[in-house]
Amino acid sequence: MGLTVGVDIGGTKVAAGVVDEQGKILAEERLDTPALDADAVVATIVGAIQTLRKQYPVEAVGLAAPGFVDEARAVVRIAPNIPGWRDRPLKADVESRTGLPAFVENDANAAAWAESKHGAGRHEETLVMVTVGTGIGGGIVIDNHLFRGRFGAGAEIGHMKVESRGRPCGCGQRGCWEQYASGQALVREARTRAAENRDRASVLLSYGDGTPEGIEGLHVTQAAKQGDAVAVEAFSAVGSWLGVGLADLVAVLDPGLFVIGGGVSEAGDLLLGPARRAFLDNLSGRGFRPVADIRPAELGNDAGMVGAADLARQ
Repeated sequence: MGLTVGVDIGGTKVAAGVVDEQGKILAEERLDTPALDADAVVATIVGAIQTLRKQYPVEAVGLAAPGFVDEARAVVRIAPNIPGWRDRPLKADVESRTGLPAFVENDANAAAWAESKHGAGRHEETLVMVTVGTGIGGGIVIDNHLFRGRFGAGAEIGHMKVESRGRPCGCGQRGCWEQYASGQALVREARTRAAENRDRASVLLSYGDGTPEGIEGLHVTQAAKQGDAVAVEAFSAVGSWLGVGLADLVAVLDPGLFVIGGGVSEAGDLLLGPARRAFLDNLSGRGFRPVADIRPAELGNDAGMVGAADLARQ
């Protein structure tokens, strides 16, 4: 199969692109997501596809959806950031309106597939991608096959329990990994530490409105890069939790590589340095087993689009 369209459906943006067999994006459309209107989201997706197919002869569509996708890769069971998407027959919606064959995949799975084929993991057969954003998403590739689980909802690694009586999570449980090693966890750590010691957080507080409550994720990264002690400590805490979770995943999956993506990962070694140290400290059988590498993702915000397009081609 030749050219395909990949569509990455987010809570705020719909990004669609024509992608070739080498993972190169030839043309793209980026539109705001009308997230309060479920039918309008579908219309936006279809509109982007129709615009792109006027420019290139595309043969299929891959759709990266932010939620649980059924085992047939056709229906979005639930998309938390798109109200009204409950058991949404997205494959049928798009096929009936475009006349093109369509394939639906979870967005983190699509990103993991893209990194395994065209990004940081292209030389590794078994890998785990961890996307560290507002929460934690994940995708697992085993022996060059995407792992989805029996019912299509596998690899929700952000909801591994790391603290039995820990912080409440939006999934309804407590102590989930994403409550300790995500963007929201980074902001929580920074605000708490800044409130406790304002003198050591002077750079960090200068980026917001001067109060701990005004600190946002980007502020923490900016301040840490300037050496703000509290911001660096917040990254250390979150990175350490990230490493603990990676070590737990090794005990189950034994991957050759972890690919770390998502907005928080753009901080580089501020996050990955403490993650690597905690990973080694918590690795079972350390010294008697090969150690998985931990690398930053390469494809950035294009990963979901490229992965969806490639999966449609499969």
